[in-house]
Amino acid sequence: MDTILETAKSWLTDFFDPKVKEEIQHLIDNDTEELKDRFYKNMEFGTGGMRGVMGVGTNRINKYTLGKSTQGLSNYLNKVYAGEDIKVVIAFDCRHNSDTLARTVAEVFSANGIQVYLFSELRTTLNCPSR
Repeated sequence: MDTILETAKSWLTDFFDPKVKEEIQHLIDNDTEELKDRFYKNMEFGTGGMRGVMGVGTNRINKYTLGKSTQGLSNYLNKVYAGEDIKVVIAFDCRHNSDTLARTVAEVFSANGIQVYLFSELRTTLNCPSR
């Protein structure tokens, strides 16, 4: 629990917005089980991207966890394709906050010198039948 508490307290710094800090402090003071679930691990990037519950914490989908993952991907792309003109395309769908989170990801890529093409409207996800 000490590591979880340390990680949660790291979200009380000025890097995080006031609502996030307020929610974290509430969990620290009142709901250790929920605090554990939100901070016992980092959200993982799998074959389908990042999937999980939206909310505050390292084990949740939020602008901070997506930003951190996007920074890691940016570092990788800039290393592997050093000196090349790197471009990414980002779309979003109708899920809650998908457009806002897509913009966050676009901003991180852009800040790393990666050209971003961000769709201005919703796009559907195609389900391809298995062969």
